[in-house]
Amino acid sequence: MRNWKARLVTRVLHVWFALSRGMTLGVRAAAFDDQGRVFLVRHSYVPGWHMPGGGVERGETLAQALEKELREEGNLQVVGEPELFAVYFNRRTSVRDHVAFYRCRVRQTAPKLADREILEAGFFPLDGLPAGVTAATRRRLAELSGDQAVSDEW
Repeated sequence: MRNWKARLVTRVLHVWFALSRGMTLGVRAAAFDDQGRVFLVRHSYVPGWHMPGGGVERGETLAQALEKELREEGNLQVVGEPELFAVYFNRRTSVRDHVAFYRCRVRQTAPKLADREILEAGFFPLDGLPAGVTAATRRRLAELSGDQAVSDEW
């Protein structure tokens, strides 16, 4: 067992790193139903249609965060194992934000009704996306299909 001075120094360094090098982490998913349609949401607080997702909380795994966000934003359940597609640096949100992006198959347990966070949500065929799909969502779908190289940035 290390002495108390070494433990104290280690603790101080960890706190300093957390404050000086803090990073945020989020998850997003290209969630497809059995018909190959992708699930998109329109939030109340940002413009455009996005893939569902959100922040990873302390003590939460990526898988837990993904399942929580899909459930909350779309009443979706993951079918099978989600595939981690890429991890992106999200410079537009913050100089310390990263997004783990998954591809998964889902089943909807009930229609998603509008609430304070989600104004609209639904499944869309890839050749029939709604007007207002964000550029980042279009880039991710192009990467998934192999039509565009995978970027390091969201």
